[in-house]
Amino acid sequence: MAESRSVVIAALIANAAIAILKFVGFLITGSAAMLSETYHSISDTGNQIFLLIGIRYAGKDADRQHPFGYGKAQFFYSFLVSVLLFGIAGWESARHGYDAIVHPHAPGEGTTVLPLIGIEIPGVWVNYAVLIGAILFEAYALRKAYLEMERQREEHGWESFREAFRKTSDVTTLTAFTEDTIAVAGAGIALFGVYLSRVTGNPIFDAVSALLIGILLMGFALALAWENKRLLMGESLPANEERELRRVVAGWTGVDRIEDFRTVYFGPEEVIVTGDVEFDPRLDTTTIDERITDIEDALREANPQVRKIYIEPEA
Repeated sequence: MAESRSVVIAALIANAAIAILKFVGFLITGSAAMLSETYHSISDTGNQIFLLIGIRYAGKDADRQHPFGYGKAQFFYSFLVSVLLFGIAGWESARHGYDAIVHPHAPGEGTTVLPLIGIEIPGVWVNYAVLIGAILFEAYALRKAYLEMERQREEHGWESFREAFRKTSDVTTLTAFTEDTIAVAGAGIALFGVYLSRVTGNPIFDAVSALLIGILLMGFALALAWENKRLLMGESLPANEERELRRVVAGWTGVDRIEDFRTVYFGPEEVIVTGDVEFDPRLDTTTIDERITDIEDALREANPQVRKIYIEPEA
């Protein structure tokens, strides 16, 4: 959880500063792409705030109302991020871009004065500077999220980031990683659109880039919502990991047969394991209890995500 929190805080600081700078760039030039990128960074900032709230809730101790803790709070807040923030920001960006295509207007070509040194520069240069700076800051945040995702990928033996996206339960890092990737892509699209409109004098490039950014955000919103849905509904461990745990139990001395075996996530990298196990009928109750304790220790060693285990001996 500490790794996820550091990834989120780094992104929060970067996105808040970038959102302000992008909005200043929009005010100076009136660029549709810059406004879309402002929406994007505002949603990113809100995203990090919601993720931090989810991390804080997930750290609360279990109580009577929530006997398995508050781990699923991270799933809920990440889902909320996808629906309320990225969905709304994506829709507004796409709508503004579409409006700019239907009713084109050239971005502002005025000049602005740098406050400390009093030098006048073309307003569009402000956009260039802000977007290039945004790409650099977002690339730094992306690297932190990438390293954490890479650590998880190696830990679980996932072959690709696509597989990690489908199987990870650490939605906080997943959200930060995906958001930072799209932030870099969005800033690059905006920079390209602003540049083309500047050199050609045709505002359509700026407008189309705004529409593309909106579509990108809405696509991410749908993908992230789908990934959180599977965890909110109570997804099991990936099949290969569950099979490995099942083999541990089935191969234990004194175990005759497994009648039922289930796993489910109740928080990021926190799994409940339940099993109905038929033991050798010649074993007495004390020995069975000892075997169950040994099996529980072996399951935790086999998969560190396993936090709660309920083995029920069957006659």
